[in-house]
Amino acid sequence: MKKLFLTALLLGTFSLSYAQSDYYNDYRRSVSDINWQNVIVDLVLSKTQANQIYALNDRYSNYDSWNKVYVHNPDGWRNDRYSELERILGREKYLKFKNKYYKGQNPVAVYNRNKNNDKRYKHMAHKSKIHKKDLDKKHHH
Repeated sequence: MKKLFLTALLLGTFSLSYAQSDYYNDYRRSVSDINWQNVIVDLVLSKTQANQIYALNDRYSNYDSWNKVYVHNPDGWRNDRYSELERILGREKYLKFKNKYYKGQNPVAVYNRNKNNDKRYKHMAHKSKIHKKDLDKKHHH
């Protein structure tokens, strides 16, 4: 019994830390998926704005530094990052940035959608529906 409990405890801890690292991976992609030099040229940003963007992109150089800030609110990075980007770029250039790099969508929502498309649990819903139908059939006969 004790062994089963420990396994459940370890699995719970693992799945929690796995989810946390998913958020971090989204954060890393938000930095690495975009060619920031192109953004700076496209939007005709000042040297100051360029430096602020590079500083923002370098803010969390590794998982630990990111996790210290977002351990209790792993999806908080999105609002923080994109409100900071909007502050650096200004409203008008931020809208141009969104249109070009996120097809006009709010980047916060784009990364939030990734979180909701988690494939790990999709098969469970399918199994539970099948199971429910089987149970219903048994009760009707």
